[in-house]
Amino acid sequence: MNALPLVSTEVGARLRDLHLVARRAAGGDGLGQHASRSRGAGLEFAQYRAYEPGDEPRRIDWKLFARSDRYFVREAERDSPLCAWLLLDATASMRQVDQARPRYTKLDAAKLIAACVIELALRQGDRFGVAALGGKPALHLPTASGARARDRCMAALAALEPSGRWPGDADMAPLWNGLRGDALVLVLSDFFDDAAVDVAERLAGAGREVLTIQLLGADERDFPFRGGHRFHDPETGAERRVDAAAVRGDFLARFGAARAALARRLAARGIRHVEHVLDEPVDAPLRRLFGTPRA
Repeated sequence: MNALPLVSTEVGARLRDLHLVARRAAGGDGLGQHASRSRGAGLEFAQYRAYEPGDEPRRIDWKLFARSDRYFVREAERDSPLCAWLLLDATASMRQVDQARPRYTKLDAAKLIAACVIELALRQGDRFGVAALGGKPALHLPTASGARARDRCMAALAALEPSGRWPGDADMAPLWNGLRGDALVLVLSDFFDDAAVDVAERLAGAGREVLTIQLLGADERDFPFRGGHRFHDPETGAERRVDAAAVRGDFLARFGAARAALARRLAARGIRHVEHVLDEPVDAPLRRLFGTPRA
């Protein structure tokens, strides 16, 4: 995906009823839609701050604008921003595509999902940051808010290409040091590398609220292959030749069991986990995470 990972008008319309919500209250200062642990109850006026691109116009104090000819936003005591971190697996395995859509990779899907989350955060006045694990060029943008921060993230995501293997602990030091304790962390990965699961578990164990989206190909879900087939591991270079019809049943059973085991492992750590298959709408996993159940 060389173009910016833009959210289509159709997807944007479906996002209007979604809100990024943490299961536990968020702390910190600023404007957002999340109750603060450090403030008192109620919605009493706290302070003014200068308007920033991305702030909702209804937050502007128009009477103050008439007196000062400057835009100021009113902050309420219980308004506190959620701090959202998007961690994208950009290792070589995220180059995987389906036969029906050979130019759309797992990393492309992860970028679009990340773009949707950024748009939601921008709409809510929340802070957001993006980091890639693996891939090139290196990507680590600290959390910020507003339209300019959104544009920087989109440009960085557009340039990101899948490459290499999962980074070692030394390479991940900036990530561990940069994640705030009250961060809401969304990890997007195929989770084929146990190190990716370990990162999610370590973050949850350190008190971060962690959500995970497993990116899967329709070919992996359905195994539609016929005849002799060669499978290649892009990270290790290992290859395996098989008779597709002969191994299909065993593959589907074992792959389904592995996915179920992953879901149980993450749930045991309090991590909300969903899957996203490349032939599904890009907002589908976000609806499962943040949508309001209908009666």
